[in-house]
Amino acid sequence: MMFIMKFTEFDKIYVSSIQDRYITMDHLAKFIAGLSQDFKVEKIGVSVRDEVIKSITFGDGPKRILMWSQMHGNESTTTKAVIDLLSYLMVEENDGQELAKACTLKIIPILNPDGARDYTRVNANNIDLNRDAQDLTQPESQILKKEYEAFMPHFCFNLHDQRTIFNVGKTNKPATVSFLAPAFDVDRNNSPSRKLSMQLISAMNSTLQHLIPGQVGRYDDGFNANCAGDAFQMRKTPTILFEAGHFKNDYQREKTREFIFYALLKGIKTVANNTIENFSVAEYLAIPENNKQFVDILVHTPNTHNTDLNGNNRILIQYKEVLKDGKVLFSPERHILEPNVEEIFGHKNLNSQNEKDLEWIKNNDLMKLLN
Repeated sequence: MMFIMKFTEFDKIYVSSIQDRYITMDHLAKFIAGLSQDFKVEKIGVSVRDEVIKSITFGDGPKRILMWSQMHGNESTTTKAVIDLLSYLMVEENDGQELAKACTLKIIPILNPDGARDYTRVNANNIDLNRDAQDLTQPESQILKKEYEAFMPHFCFNLHDQRTIFNVGKTNKPATVSFLAPAFDVDRNNSPSRKLSMQLISAMNSTLQHLIPGQVGRYDDGFNANCAGDAFQMRKTPTILFEAGHFKNDYQREKTREFIFYALLKGIKTVANNTIENFSVAEYLAIPENNKQFVDILVHTPNTHNTDLNGNNRILIQYKEVLKDGKVLFSPERHILEPNVEEIFGHKNLNSQNEKDLEWIKNNDLMKLLN
């Protein structure tokens, strides 16, 4: 059966009980407990602090896809998208049943539950799990490797978030979604598995361009054998890095989760349909690379004391994410422009001489950053 990619009414499958940026296993518990018998939920290990790590398996088809989210505990957007995907497989029952015949999905919704609880990138031992693929010093890294070797996936989806600083190419469009076909060697050569990663990304990009034209970027492909994606690519498994980024006024990333959901669904259906050859490496390479040219707030000011490294009279403000009372707050801080960044864009642009803008600055407690 050919699976048609259609834009489902997202509200039908959107899991509204799981929202915002702070997502732990506690937030997922009720939804996971309510999954139908078509989903196999397993305890696959425990974290440093003995939090249970679970996997969810759907389908028994011959094409196996392994995906994991929140390897970095403070990167939760893709976890929400994975939950929406599971919801879709239940709500769109006919589609779900047909996909189950073609594919087996194994999903680890939160690989780093300690980091998720603390809202930090690292695990409880202060280790970045995405730099532990070779040494395997951490229980969470060992669990991922064990699941990979037991499941023997045909494709791996490595699910992450990226900061608001990224733009697409040299444009003033945010990198709302970015992809990477990780390298498998220092020279960044192509192999059959890496080419398949590129082709599958091209398929997902073809869908996203209808939703967020010009807002899909290509992540830096510098090789690091300690990263999970590079490590699995070294083992000849096509692996794709997903990076959920910023969409206008969407700091809770409720819109971005929708775009990640559609990317996941397109990727799975492309595998299920065996239509990956319809997409090319060249299409992947045509996706513009990410750049770091965004700040959260850009304030134009005549104050000559507020010149940046390029001599422009402006103040650059970036939000720092702070966990407080179970909520992620966005605390504004002065941002230092990186060397050699010629042009900078603001997700919000203000002029300190504009009365309305100045009122917004005062109401949002930014005056202290302007002095």
